[in-house]
Amino acid sequence: MTNPFSPNEHDPNSVRKMLTVHAPVAVAWRVFTSQMGTWWPLARFKIGKSNAVDAVLEPRVGGRWYEQGEDGSICLWGSVLAWEPPSRLVLSWDIDANWQYDPELGTEIEIRFIAEHVSSTRVELEHRKLDRYGDRREQMRRVFDSEGDWGRILQLFGRIAEAHERPNGEDG
Repeated sequence: MTNPFSPNEHDPNSVRKMLTVHAPVAVAWRVFTSQMGTWWPLARFKIGKSNAVDAVLEPRVGGRWYEQGEDGSICLWGSVLAWEPPSRLVLSWDIDANWQYDPELGTEIEIRFIAEHVSSTRVELEHRKLDRYGDRREQMRRVFDSEGDWGRILQLFGRIAEAHERPNGEDG
């Protein structure tokens, strides 16, 4: 797995991260979209009051993106804006600077899955429209770029995706 980095372009309203994982595009897509609860750091990155036990992405445009609590509660994070398996996913991120769900916020996260080889995938993530945080844009940009860090979250994803692509060719 190649470490994520931020491309040199600086857009104050977005954060970009990239990671190469040693897994085919189909595996990377599946782990990212249907197995998010296996790699998302739910103990640290959650908004609900209950302990989070899963992160769920409903596989369709208009689908919900949410955490599920151990008590059965659901805390929305956003929704699916584009669903183009296995190459492109766009999500709304509707968590405000106070870490509360705000369906009017509408920042966006675009994730692209690009085959670099039959057994490796470049994953590009862009969290954009950070200007919607208003006066707290810089604070939130810092969180997404270096404190909470989409790069670290992508690394967690990459480890799980690579574990699903075993050397003997057995997937999963």
